[in-house]
Parts: sequence; C-alpha cells; structure tokens
Amino acid sequence: MDNPILVEVTRGPLVESVHRGAVAMARADGTVIASLGDVERPVYPRSSLKPIQALPLVESGAAEAFGLSDEEIALACASHSGEAMHTSRVAGWLRKIGCSEADLACGPHPPRYEPTWIEMVRHGYRASRVHNNCSGKHTGFLTVARHWGIATDGYEHHDHPVQRAVAKTLAELAGLKGELAWGIDGCAAPNFALPLAAFARALAKLGDPSALPENRGAAARRIVRTMIAHPELVAGTGRSDTILMQAASGRAATKAGAEGFYAAIVPEAGLGIAVKIDDGAGRAAETVIAAMLDKLGVLPNLTPARALVRAPVLNTRNEVVGERRPAAALNALEMEALKAQEWP
Repeated sequence: MDNPILVEVTRGPLVESVHRGAVAMARADGTVIASLGDVERPVYPRSSLKPIQALPLVESGAAEAFGLSDEEIALACASHSGEAMHTSRVAGWLRKIGCSEADLACGPHPPRYEPTWIEMVRHGYRASRVHNNCSGKHTGFLTVARHWGIATDGYEHHDHPVQRAVAKTLAELAGLKGELAWGIDGCAAPNFALPLAAFARALAKLGDPSALPENRGAAARRIVRTMIAHPELVAGTGRSDTILMQAASGRAATKAGAEGFYAAIVPEAGLGIAVKIDDGAGRAAETVIAAMLDKLGVLPNLTPARALVRAPVLNTRNEVVGERRPAAALNALEMEALKAQEWP
C-alpha cells in the first residue's frame, strides 16, 4: 500500500502536487501514540540523527574533559549554514582539541547562507571543510577519539570505535537488537537505518530521559537544552529549525534531515516525532513537522513559524499564487494524537 498523502501544494483552485510519507509520534515508554503510513520500514534519519550522534560526545566525558561550551554542543547537532557564527566556533573548537581542518573527513561545500557565500566569492575565498554543514558533528567525533586516546584518522569509518559507539547508542535508545543497516551519508560518516517508529521512540527518550542511566540521561538533557537555547547554531539565519525552535520558546527541539526527514522532541510531554517524505522533499517535511507542533500547541501564532504550516506559493513578482498545506490525513492524525495523550 502507498503511504498517505501528507502535504498538498496548490496553484489557483487546483492541487498541483502532493507528497506522500509517514509520520510517527511516540512516548519515552515506547508507546507509539499516533502514526500514519508505514512506520516499520527501515529509513535513514540522515541529519536528524545528529542529536543521538552527539550523545557519546557528552556521555563519554569528552565534552567535559575539553571544556566544551553549550554552543559547541549545539554545533555537534547542527546542519549549519556556514555563517561566521558557525565556522569561527568550529575552527576554535578544532584548535581546542589539537586538530585542524585537515583532520575533518567531510568535504568542503559553499555556505548555505547566500550573503556569506557572496562575500566569500567577492574576496576570492574558497569554501573549506569547516564550511561543511556537518563540520560540528565531525569535530565532535574527533573530540571523542581524542578523549579516548585512539586514532583520529579514519574516525568516519563504520568500524571505528566512535561510530560503533554511535550505532550502539542508537540501537539501545530505539530498543533494537543486532547490527543496524547503514549507508554513507553525504558528509562521509555512516548513517544508520531503522524503522520510523523506533526512531520516534529514541527521540522521546531524549525528551524524557528519566528512565535512562544517570550519565546518559544527563547527556540527553544537555543536548536537548543546548539545541533549544541555540537554534541559530543548529541551523542558521532563516532556516526552518531556527524558525521553529525560536517560535516554540523552549518547548521543542527540532532537527531537519536530508531526503525529506524531520525530527522533533517535545520535552514537557516526553514526545518524539519522526517524519519521512517518500519523494525526499524537504519542503513537505517542514510542513508536516510544523503542523504537528502547531496542533500540539507548541507554536504560537507567529508569522515565520505559521508560514511553515501553510506556506504561500509565490511567483517571480512575489505574488501569492497558491499554498503548501497539510493534507486531510495529516489533519486527522493530529486531532487523534491530541485525544490520545494527556496534554497539559
């Protein structure tokens, strides 16, 4: 069976395009309280995995040993835009652990923030590995390797102890046994596949870590807290994660991933939400996660956040000619989710 239509894109009076996908919402006790589509098919969380990839950094004591700031922890969870606020902190962090840009396994790519890229081109500067949106995550991996006194060379390989620690942590949080399927992410590090429902359960445990071992629970709390406190470092100027977390005012942490993946953590309710859009459209994933948070009462009536729920379709004259909106199945799921939980 096909996954349901979650998002519609209109032009004039007609629905011009649709996006199918799956969504799962879970509690920290493992209960999936709402779902649509196939939530048991293994999928790659892509960059939505980063908060969990950062857990060994904090849980191992590496972050404390190197005196990492909350800003650096947020960057470990980031898909940043390559703005100066990101690259300067990553560069300083690398120096702190005795590494350099050359130690990063991720390749260079232009900054996602266009004004920064325009200025770099104007002055003849080339993008470096520090500009890679995953450079904070990779610096986190290097930090763990330094702390453990093991080789930093090859830290991105699937069989390196740092990556084995990530896989073990993810499997434990998701309640899965055996080796997880994996593939190589765009930044050269492994990404691990698991059912959408299992990933939602793992996210929920970050939001409510009360049942986790003390050290892991403390690490989870710090990671979620730093993401919420520094949304501009997790993403960047004008990015959806920045907009959503700023609008939520401390009530939710979100993390976008490539190929139409999106994740959210709602600590006050101990909820984890995971979204995967079949055709990989990030625009649809943004609408789904924003709609879920909105129906949960996490988003106030602020224009930037609300525009992600029902986004205007514009022409080249900046005129509204349609909209991107939640489809009927998604609206119905949200109402049932609200009924299924004791929302404060």
